[in-house]
Amino acid sequence: MLVDNRIVIGKGKEEAFILPKMANRHGLICGATGTGKTITLKVMAESFSDLGVPVFLADVKGDLAGCVKRGVRSEAIDKRLSGMGYDPEKFEYKNFPVRFWDVYGESGHPVRTTVSEMGASLLSRLLGLTDVQSGVLSIAFRVADDNGWLLTDLKDIRSMVAYVTDHSAELLNKYGNISKQSAGAIQRALLQLEDAGGTLFFGEPDIKLSDFMQTAEDGRGYINILHCAKLYQSPLLYSTFMLWLLAELFEELPEVGDPDVPKLVFFFDEAHLLFNNARPMLTEKVEQVVKLIRSKGVGVYFITQQPSDIPNPVLAQLGNRVQHALRAYTPLEQRAIRAAAQSFRANPDFNTEEAITDLGTGEALISFLDEKGRPSVVERATVLPPQSAMGAIDDERRKAEITADDMYGVYEDAVDNESAYELITAAREEEEEEKAAAIEEAAKKKEEEKAAKEKEKASKKKKSAAEKAAQSAMNSIGRQLGNSITRGLLGTLKKWIK
Repeated sequence: MLVDNRIVIGKGKEEAFILPKMANRHGLICGATGTGKTITLKVMAESFSDLGVPVFLADVKGDLAGCVKRGVRSEAIDKRLSGMGYDPEKFEYKNFPVRFWDVYGESGHPVRTTVSEMGASLLSRLLGLTDVQSGVLSIAFRVADDNGWLLTDLKDIRSMVAYVTDHSAELLNKYGNISKQSAGAIQRALLQLEDAGGTLFFGEPDIKLSDFMQTAEDGRGYINILHCAKLYQSPLLYSTFMLWLLAELFEELPEVGDPDVPKLVFFFDEAHLLFNNARPMLTEKVEQVVKLIRSKGVGVYFITQQPSDIPNPVLAQLGNRVQHALRAYTPLEQRAIRAAAQSFRANPDFNTEEAITDLGTGEALISFLDEKGRPSVVERATVLPPQSAMGAIDDERRKAEITADDMYGVYEDAVDNESAYELITAAREEEEEEKAAAIEEAAKKKEEEKAAKEKEKASKKKKSAAEKAAQSAMNSIGRQLGNSITRGLLGTLKKWIK
């Protein structure tokens, strides 16, 4: 709830609020399942929207879509507000400007990127490649870049991997060894990605990040909701997409220092998926992006079950924290609670470690940065109810919102422009035509040589036949002449005798 240009999240003894100029210092919302993390996220998103700040968030369960509908007063909400010291009669229920997105294009505007924009490093993570296989994929990207071949969709990168494999001998000295086994493993992984919906995610028209950073006519920021009910079933695709989006924001946005209000607030739900089985190099890159994106005017808020899900170097960058209840049934969970408690500035009024396990649904330990960037003393507070409706919306309402949006039609129809696949295919066809022409020319030359040899052979055969005929004639004449002489001599003899 926006009060006096402050983002009020809840109230204990005092109001717990985020100062807009500190909102880009990032944050953490954590707690066990069912303790109220989603409500906290929703209250934050609504407040940023009222402040004129666009929001991007992932809706894993589908229940954040209610932001598009006006909230409904209830006895339970009145009781909560009264307990917090607010007049229920003055609490404003309203809807918010919402824009729905979906990687699969089913429950929102399609979200696409190109393979080239994703890059070899993130794609390797998405495919689960080994270091050697990642090296081969990097060579494919490098060769494509050097040749000016855009890798748009999955058939482009598959063609590119096949190309570098076929030309491995030519590329060896410049790019290094290209293992056929590794290339085969990459192709198999790409086929699996296709089956998981990668053909829908990679392509054109690719998303413009500026479309996530718009305000409505009334000046409120759009709440961009990425529908993830289906995407979440492919955790690696989900986490890689979110990481790609974060990296793109970092690369594209200009430096603005510390603005009075953020340019965008990014909520990363189920954040533990980002770091599960992540290589140290990737974790270091995430840490670097989180550190530096603050100066781009972007606030990043991670939502997960417990702080230990986030690597310490990243956790250290998260200044605004909301800790919902955690449960401690094992020694490992007890240590996690102790670590979470120690991350707050102690409040002499209560034991932070005990409070974490004692919090009820909708309660939280809250510490936000003050005007000097220092974490405030932790407060035990009740989180405000959202002003919009809680829960999901039906498909008919969702479809109506999507089609009524002025963004409708911009990304709905995929296009397949000329890219690496077409260029490689054309080059291969030209190469095959040249080979066919060369084969035809060789065959023609061979036929000509054969004809010449046949002619020469025929000529020799004819000459040989003539010679044989002449020889045969001479032999015949000789025989006849011999016979005549013999006969003549004999005859003569005979005649002479006579």
